[in-house]
Amino acid sequence: MGFFKEFRDFISKGNVVDLAVGVIIGAAFGKIVSALVDNIFMPILGILTGKVDFKEKYWLLNDSKGTSFESLAKAKEAGAPILSYGLFIQAVIEFLVIAFCIFLLVKGINALTKKKEEAPAAPPAPTAQEKLLMEIRDELKKR
Repeated sequence: MGFFKEFRDFISKGNVVDLAVGVIIGAAFGKIVSALVDNIFMPILGILTGKVDFKEKYWLLNDSKGTSFESLAKAKEAGAPILSYGLFIQAVIEFLVIAFCIFLLVKGINALTKKKEEAPAAPPAPTAQEKLLMEIRDELKKR
């Protein structure tokens, strides 16, 4: 019974729940970024590079299964040894978009939580006893 109670206590801790929510939101955010890269950035990059479709860019490592294929899918279907560098480029762009978004998020959070540096408070006015001691000190200096 102690094991299950310990497990229940672990699961109900705030940090575990926060982590689970973060993972779920992160997965959804990853899908959004993938859609953004696939449907907006890569077509624009393709236009800028002369209508190049990066998803179809690959190197044929050897010609054991053929020398020319219509598409990456056909090369994979034939079992040809290939290096899909276009998909790698797309993954790097997705990573950079996610990293930039996280940077903006952290920067925004830091700006909200950053405490404004306040000017040091003026020292409090001297009390009646301190004023009397200062007068005594000044009189002693005169002598």
